[in-house]
Amino acid sequence: MKLNPMHMHLGERIRLTLFGTSHGPRVGAILNGVPAGIVLDYPAIEQAMASRRPGGRYASKRKEADAVEIRSGVVDGRTTGDEIEISIANTDAKSRDYSFLPDHPRPGHQDMVMHKRTNGEADLRGGGSSSARLTAALVASAAVLSPLLNNLGIECEAHVGAIGQVKAQAMALCPPRWETEACLEMRCRDPLAALAMIETVEQHRMERNSIGSRVDLCITGVPLGVGEPWFDGIEPALARAMMAIPAARGVTFGRGFNAVTMTGLEHNDTWEGTVEHPTLTGEKPDGVLAGLATGSPIHVSVAFKPPSSIAAEQHTLNLATHSIEPLVVGGRHDPVLGPRAVAVVEAMAKLVLCDLALRGGFLDE
Repeated sequence: MKLNPMHMHLGERIRLTLFGTSHGPRVGAILNGVPAGIVLDYPAIEQAMASRRPGGRYASKRKEADAVEIRSGVVDGRTTGDEIEISIANTDAKSRDYSFLPDHPRPGHQDMVMHKRTNGEADLRGGGSSSARLTAALVASAAVLSPLLNNLGIECEAHVGAIGQVKAQAMALCPPRWETEACLEMRCRDPLAALAMIETVEQHRMERNSIGSRVDLCITGVPLGVGEPWFDGIEPALARAMMAIPAARGVTFGRGFNAVTMTGLEHNDTWEGTVEHPTLTGEKPDGVLAGLATGSPIHVSVAFKPPSSIAAEQHTLNLATHSIEPLVVGGRHDPVLGPRAVAVVEAMAKLVLCDLALRGGFLDE
């Protein structure tokens, strides 16, 4: 059977294509459709890359500098309108940690399906082209495009809303980020919840296990009307992007599944304000209606599964021996994904909103 090539694209007016593998020489992205004249904020790009790699005992020990190299499409710090290539070198890969592949695919990973999909040709080390390592390129791409959103007054801010049974207060009730060392380490704005999250993560780490998490995102300043109807509405577009983040398992908007128990009178938000500046009222008014921004904050939550690579012994099929055998995954892995995913969730939102704002004519080209 002849297999068609796989594609990793996002967006229409601004089209992002990912490339690279976790243990290859580099990861990166190609950006097409970026307007000319954007002045790059290099310190902001470096800060964005730093925010993706929380440190301490509760993150992978893989240490990557994540130095962003822009190989085309930028001259003298300004975009030219041509294709932009973003490249980030891999400098701390340890391929020997994956010597059991492809014979012994890991539970919960892409090893088996990618091995079969490519007839054994894929680079499976560290997750290959499906690895969260490629999210570094997403964060870099969003940082390059951020000046477009700044011009519109759009802000995207996320934090870890839950790890296991520990839940944080809503961001609106929390101090600015990050108030304490625990808040910084867990990427959670609630200081008390951050301490409890550390205890939860440490407990599972000591048990050679991992734990699930949730990232909450608040988007503000989106002009009324941004978005498209139906399939390219803000929520469908954000949902597609968020669910593409490795290990994402669910996305909700606004009041989410709580809407199931609400009545129409409870859920409907009233329009007030003026003809020129209508505003929605209510405790948590919808930021999106029929795919279009209402001007109210857009609330998004993304659930992440517990990391699949754990040090505990698991039993799974060995393709070489045709038998179920024990497997202990070595190497350097996160016991929880939420802290690292905060920057990625913010980046995905920025990429989607830049594309939709351009499509709707809200940004100058």
